[in-house]
Amino acid sequence: MKVITTIKDMQTEINRHKVPSKSIGFVPTMGFLHEGHLTLLNRARQENDIVVLSIFVNPLQFGPTEDYSTYPRDFERDRALAECEKIDYLFYPSVEEMYPHPTSIKVLVQDRADVLCGKSRPGHFDGVATVITKFFNILMPTRAYFGKKDAQQVAVIEGLIKDLNFPIELIPVDIVREEDGLAKSSRNVYLSSEDRKQAIVLNKSLIVAKRAIADGERNPSKLISLISEIVTAESNGTIDYIELFSYPQLKPMGNLEGTIIIALAVKFTKVRLIDNIIIEIH
Repeated sequence: MKVITTIKDMQTEINRHKVPSKSIGFVPTMGFLHEGHLTLLNRARQENDIVVLSIFVNPLQFGPTEDYSTYPRDFERDRALAECEKIDYLFYPSVEEMYPHPTSIKVLVQDRADVLCGKSRPGHFDGVATVITKFFNILMPTRAYFGKKDAQQVAVIEGLIKDLNFPIELIPVDIVREEDGLAKSSRNVYLSSEDRKQAIVLNKSLIVAKRAIADGERNPSKLISLISEIVTAESNGTIDYIELFSYPQLKPMGNLEGTIIIALAVKFTKVRLIDNIIIEIH
């Protein structure tokens, strides 16, 4: 595995592999790798000749009151984990390398960004789309791998690839969970022991809603109320949102049909957790 810190060197390395037309799998992360990230890397390793992992905590996607400075970072730990996955390149640019001067052009996300997490984080997905566009242009991978835990991000990236005509295949990968159902996240390390016990209510409430749909429930409001009741009764968390939309369009639905997403965000003492479930209704 080779660690690369400059855009020029990364492009030079990637261009060497494009001559024999090798497939390139790309896994973008903000580091502090966990099993969810490793699952993405493993999938990329299986499906591509070359695998590139990026670690970059992108300041453009953090709001003024958000946790950019305290976001967990441990490069040496991440490097060791990446080596175990036998990836080819770890791209680890600095903020100064990615944004050497005030950005004159940014990507503006006009659809799919004003609901769910985007509703309370204006500009967040503009920052995500801008940095992913830069990464795509630097690497021009064959396939890009994203976890479904951030299902809204997956939907936004799908629109980015389609609208900007990137010749890249988007590979969404299922959520990786702890044994008790909690979705793995870099932020889980900040949960107190009591909050950690209660956090399983997110996945539990989604499973109950899925069962209700299987039993014939098609009213979005009733499903949202059901989830809210469970979260309120079984945790001290504060509900940020519980929403139900078509997927990946992220549009409201009067009656459920096709592919839908039920997503929620709950704030515990120090941490805001998200989870979702995507369901096919026939």
